[in-house]
Amino acid sequence: MFFLQVNLFESAHAQEVKLRQEAEDELRTTVKDQQKLLDENEEIGSELQRTMRSIAILNSCVQETDHRRDAAEDELSLIQASISTLWHEKQQIRRQKMEAIRWLDRWKSRGQVGVAHCNGVVGFAEELPEIAEFSLLDIQNATCNFSESFKIKEGGYGAIYKGEMLGRTVAIRKLHSHNLQAPSQFHQEVQVLGSFQHPHLLTLLGVCPEAWSLVYEYLPNGSIQDSLLRRSNISPLTWNIRTRWIAEIASAICFLHSSKPETIIHGDLNLDIILLDSALSCKICEFGFSRLVTEDSLYLPSFGLETEPRGSFTYTDPEFQRTGLTPKSDIYSFGLIILQLLTGRTPVGLVGEVQKAVTYGRLSSILDSSVGEWPLAVATRLADLGLQCCQQYSRDRPELTPSLVRELEQLHVSEERPVPSFFLCPILQEIMHDPQVAADGFTYERDAITEWLENGHETSPMTNLKLNHLYLTPNHALRLAIQEWLCKP
Repeated sequence: MFFLQVNLFESAHAQEVKLRQEAEDELRTTVKDQQKLLDENEEIGSELQRTMRSIAILNSCVQETDHRRDAAEDELSLIQASISTLWHEKQQIRRQKMEAIRWLDRWKSRGQVGVAHCNGVVGFAEELPEIAEFSLLDIQNATCNFSESFKIKEGGYGAIYKGEMLGRTVAIRKLHSHNLQAPSQFHQEVQVLGSFQHPHLLTLLGVCPEAWSLVYEYLPNGSIQDSLLRRSNISPLTWNIRTRWIAEIASAICFLHSSKPETIIHGDLNLDIILLDSALSCKICEFGFSRLVTEDSLYLPSFGLETEPRGSFTYTDPEFQRTGLTPKSDIYSFGLIILQLLTGRTPVGLVGEVQKAVTYGRLSSILDSSVGEWPLAVATRLADLGLQCCQQYSRDRPELTPSLVRELEQLHVSEERPVPSFFLCPILQEIMHDPQVAADGFTYERDAITEWLENGHETSPMTNLKLNHLYLTPNHALRLAIQEWLCKP
């Protein structure tokens, strides 16, 4: 019995020792696992810290990259502005060179040759660098062999394609050779377009005689007609933008009509051929149907009878069948353009509608309200001018003079903001467009100070003191400042 109890005790003890051993093993395993978890947790914590540091570094890099990108964009904008300024300076230098040649010719001949200035200077081919001449292969590569996908529009005169040349986007106009009376007509257009520059006339960049093609600058915002019909993506227009367009168109027409010794008649003015650049300034194109005429021939009854207007019949001079194309034909078309921009309506019957509204004092009822509230004085002046330009008889239509252009240019700003005093010519008290510094240190409008000097004055218009010399110096900085201020909406 005793031994049985001993055996049971020993067996129980052995079992207890075994259980204790198992418990200790389990405890050691648990402690080891816990330690492993602690080590892993610490490693994860370290990895998390490293990740957070990496994220912080990446955020810093992103911010630095954004900063550098913004700096690069600012630098690019400055470079583009510098390029634009250099381009304008180059054009101004070319104009000064041309003017110096003309003055030299005047001095040699002791004659008086008047050259009209109307926001631009006309020059002729022998005084200007040759325009670029491209091969047929160049034009084909630029348009993917005149692919339909590159075609912008097609008309009776030919097709216009969009292409890439000279490191820029261009518009390539390919004329139908059967529309040309002779190769001389094509070369005449090239000579006319390549011989002068104006900020509101489409710039000719080059020519391809093989393909009967002209290469122009490309304007991204379509035509004024597109904007009126809401076919373009430009922001909603305002009345002062439309008024500025009228002034810009007037400036270009005045420039064409004032060129000497040949007067340039566009002959096909309408809203569809007045394009808008990225700054929403307009440029007139479609000079393929203009013709050069001498000033003497303007007054000959037979002039222009063989030249037909090729644009919209609505814009055609009512006297065309009797007189042919004259500068007053462009004035008639310009009048319709004014009334369209004023009312937003189609040109058919528009003259009668506006005349009726003006007669009965209801002009505001036909104004285009989508561009905001028209100032009454501005609307009245534009309506009167548009109706004068659309008179049935050409003798009753006004001429576009530099003074009229200056008046139109001030309409869109006079109602909104005061003109800085240093933008005004001390003689004319109008915004200067060709500011010149005289010997007295004051800046004047070229025409005004030139007339003052040519009338025999040798004194300053401002101080009445005798001038040290009679030379004038272009004020480029002021001219650019005025142009930038005028272009701001």
